[in-house]
Order: sequence, then C-alpha cells, then structure tokens
Amino acid sequence: MRQLRGQERAITANRQTSWSFADAFVAEDEALRWARERAREAGLPSVSPGTGGALRLLAATADAKAVAEIGTGTGVSGIYLLLGMRPDGVLTTVDLQPERQQLAKTAFRAAGFAGNRARFIPGRALDVLPRLADGGYDLVFCDGDRLEYLDYLAESLRLLRPGGLVCFEGVFADGRTVDSGAQPAEVQRVRELLRAVRESQELVPSLLPVGDGLLCAVRRG
Repeated sequence: MRQLRGQERAITANRQTSWSFADAFVAEDEALRWARERAREAGLPSVSPGTGGALRLLAATADAKAVAEIGTGTGVSGIYLLLGMRPDGVLTTVDLQPERQQLAKTAFRAAGFAGNRARFIPGRALDVLPRLADGGYDLVFCDGDRLEYLDYLAESLRLLRPGGLVCFEGVFADGRTVDSGAQPAEVQRVRELLRAVRESQELVPSLLPVGDGLLCAVRRG
C-alpha cells in the first residue's frame, strides 16, 4: 500500500508537469501579450494560452463565421477566437465595461484584424443575448458571471445552429468545483451547469483540462 501511494504521487506529479507544458504550448505574439498585460493591470483574469489555443482550434474546426462572446475583457480570448474563425467571420462580444472593450479594440487592431471583424456591445449579457438572432451563431464562448452560467446555457441553445459549439471558461473554479467543503453560490452554479450539460439530450459534451477548465459541448443537429 505504501508503494502504491508513492506511485500515485509520481503519476500526479507527471500529469501536473504535462498539463503545465500543454497549457503553455501555444506561443503568443506581441498583441496577445499587450492584451494580457492590460488585463493584469486591471486585475482581470484572462484565458490561459492553452485555453486560447483550444478556442482557436474549436473556432477553426467549426469553420466559424459568427461567434458570440460573453465577457470581452481586454481582448485576449477574442484574438484567439478571431484567429480561428473564417477570414470573413464576425465576433460579437459583450461586456459590462465599455472601457475594457476599448482596450480590446486596440488589441484587435494590433493583431491585424479589420474593424469590421468585431461587433462590440456594452451591457449585461442577459439583456443583450435575447436580442441576438436565433440559430445565427457557430460558437458561443461564455466567460462572464458564473452565477449566470445556466442562463447563458439556455440562451446559447437558442443562438447556436445545429452542430454549433458552446464553451464555458473557468469551470474548475480554482479547484473548488471538486472540493467537498462548503462552497459559495457561484461554485454551486458551476456544478449545476456541469450536470445540466452532461445530462442534456441536446448536447455532446467534453470537459477540457486547460487553464481553469473549459467545458465544451456541440449542439446536436
């Protein structure tokens, strides 16, 4: 038994090293580094390079022309999404803070994207999303208020075309999602989201161990 515990520790250490390597695998250019630094200055979280790489891959796999993003931040995730989208694709990005969106606009320009590649909508996501077109999106990326994640899921099912993708950032909640101790309401909501996505007959789900956890699902045709 003592030897087994030692083996488990070794396996865990190897996995942690491998996950760290995978999460840092994607190289970032000056525009991404600039956007990431602005996020740090503002005290905002931004997606890890591994999460960004996954979003870029998913957008490219979906041949995405229309993507909706909840939580513009300073543009880190938006750049990754645009990099994966079709050259004529448009990112619709929503955020409560217009000043953050101004920083994202600067980052998008620095990354070489024309102004018509992104549509910035300031406001609360649950006020904005109902105004977007039914079945008009190839991918919806959710990185907003975790307390609203279940509501984002309901809106995403309406917004996505058959075969479209929905992704939720931060579902590990810094390890609190699987912690058996008492947790705040936002973690409880994330657990509810995970159950809802896993049990939905409308979705084909997967949980990717990148960054702080990326929950992805394809809407069935």
